[in-house]
Amino acid sequence: MANLKLTLLGGFEMRRATGEVVDILGQKDRALLAFLAIASGDVHARERLAGMLWSEHGERQARDSLKQALVRLRRYLETADHAVLRTDRQSIGLDRDLVGVDALAFERLVRDDTIDSLAQATALYRGDLLEGIAIHDPAFEDWLMVERQRLRQLLERALTSLMSQALAAGDADTAAEAARRSILLDPLREAAYRTLMQVCADQGQTAQALKLYESVSERLHRELGVQPEPLTVALHGRIRQRRATTVAVSGEPVPPPPIRRDASMQEDKPSVAILSFVNMSGDPEQEYFSDGVTEDVITELSRFRDLFVIARNSSFQQRDKPIDVKRIGSELGVQFVVVGSVRKFDNRVRINAQLIDVATGNHLWAERYDRDMADVLALQEELAHAIAATVGGRVEAAGRDRATRLSPARLTAYDLVLRAKALHLKYTKADMDRARALFLRAIETDPTNARAHAYYANCCFIIWAAQWTAEREALFDDFIRHAKRAVALDDSDSSARWILGLAQLYKREYEDARVHFEKAVENNPNFTEARIFYGFFLTAIGQPDAAIEQVDLARRHNPFDLSWVPWVQGITLFTARRYKEAIDVFNQIPEPINEIRGWLAASYAQAGRLTEAERSLDEFLRIAKYDMAVYPGDRLEDWKQYWHDAIEYRDQRDFDHLLDALRAAGLR
Repeated sequence: MANLKLTLLGGFEMRRATGEVVDILGQKDRALLAFLAIASGDVHARERLAGMLWSEHGERQARDSLKQALVRLRRYLETADHAVLRTDRQSIGLDRDLVGVDALAFERLVRDDTIDSLAQATALYRGDLLEGIAIHDPAFEDWLMVERQRLRQLLERALTSLMSQALAAGDADTAAEAARRSILLDPLREAAYRTLMQVCADQGQTAQALKLYESVSERLHRELGVQPEPLTVALHGRIRQRRATTVAVSGEPVPPPPIRRDASMQEDKPSVAILSFVNMSGDPEQEYFSDGVTEDVITELSRFRDLFVIARNSSFQQRDKPIDVKRIGSELGVQFVVVGSVRKFDNRVRINAQLIDVATGNHLWAERYDRDMADVLALQEELAHAIAATVGGRVEAAGRDRATRLSPARLTAYDLVLRAKALHLKYTKADMDRARALFLRAIETDPTNARAHAYYANCCFIIWAAQWTAEREALFDDFIRHAKRAVALDDSDSSARWILGLAQLYKREYEDARVHFEKAVENNPNFTEARIFYGFFLTAIGQPDAAIEQVDLARRHNPFDLSWVPWVQGITLFTARRYKEAIDVFNQIPEPINEIRGWLAASYAQAGRLTEAERSLDEFLRIAKYDMAVYPGDRLEDWKQYWHDAIEYRDQRDFDHLLDALRAAGLR
């Protein structure tokens, strides 16, 4: 239980569990405590902290100032029973179990992403991080600026999600309050205006809804010289139509007709329609460009084997009609709609794209792309890849979320795969065992489901590589057999291809593995997993620079749903001898599997940060003793097989490089 409560959002305040205020007067003392409380990493080097807050002093004086600040903080924080600060000669940390921090609670609540958690999160955000604190030290100012921006973006995301979820749940008050707060943050946020317009219209206040539209239209024109987004215009049209058809006696709006669902909406595959992107350039001759972008997105999205994408002719029939996603969903029989606009100005182009759930009207994703027009065809291709990759990932994420809520009786083979994938992505021993059982159940339900075989194989591989079972030989055989079966069932499925490539990599059949990895990327260049694990393969065969290109391309095409990417990216950077970057990437992982701690120890050692290397290695070994089915031992020789299983380098020199790093970290 936390003995202290630290408030950092909207100012600084420290209270004891009794409610008594702890009066920390010095601004740098407050800044130091705040940094220890929320910066990533459990401990921080004294040298870094001194340089961050006392850089205007010489090195010795800065370290002395840090020591004095620690003395004062101990006086404020320590009790006879509890040591809140944890220090040694090189580093300083804060026992976060003893300190409740509002900024950390805010982040946890946003991640939970429910109406209740988002409402609590937004209530916690009373203002920007450390308002009122002014530390004129460049390093601290840079850190504070980045953290403020990151937390503010989280608030914006939380408010957007709260608006859509509350609106879908019929909680108009919560949706409206979130929208009003969102507008305070960004007076040009059209999604918030649409929410308020919808709430007013649903409550019969159509005049007020129309005034809101006029207000945002005037502001957009005055400040940016642009028109409202197509979704805003379409909502305005629907509200005007509703007002015109109001029942004269009661004054109540006529309810919209229910969505007609045809057979295609009951298919297992999620169905998507990409509507013709609206040309906002004011030049009818630029229609070819917006149409070209739309067609390319349809083509690229069609590469996702687990999506049903409506053909161009059907989608383009909706051109010039008001955008009513429920009507379109009914007419085309789709679950998701992608809408967008294209605006060209000078030598630049701006493309807005949004993914909408037809059933709820929720915006699952929205993004704006600003690019130069130097090479129109290359630009068109890049945007199509980026939009398709992100939409594909977001639709799958929405499907996983839906599948986790279905009752066991309603789970089809497809739903079982999605539910298992949600567990699989957590990368814990318990979740991986549950995922493997669900994938096996999907195979029993539908033996021809290639995706079920592929990810069952991948579960076997992860459990085998982490040594979470003593039955490793049988598990590796299952890995190989089901990976081959997946490709035999569907050789155009990118998941099946890259997982079989992984199997052959670990059999040291490098050229055969290359065929499958390259085929996986060729089948669907937008599929992030295929591109990332192609990068892993390139790392294993001694081409880390080429691997980094693949990882960077995957991140650029799809910056969402990539919580596992730093794992592969960090290994690649370590292999490329880019240790500082590897350390930064590994430290991005919020809940790392134990293998990451080993890679982090190796990276610290090669970077010359031996104290941190030893600490990471000690933690790796400590966790391994209860995490692994059979603990190998305490000698470097005992761990060689484990690291071969982590990555099967083709070149012994790369493997020796890893072993040398672990030796330097303290594994003898």
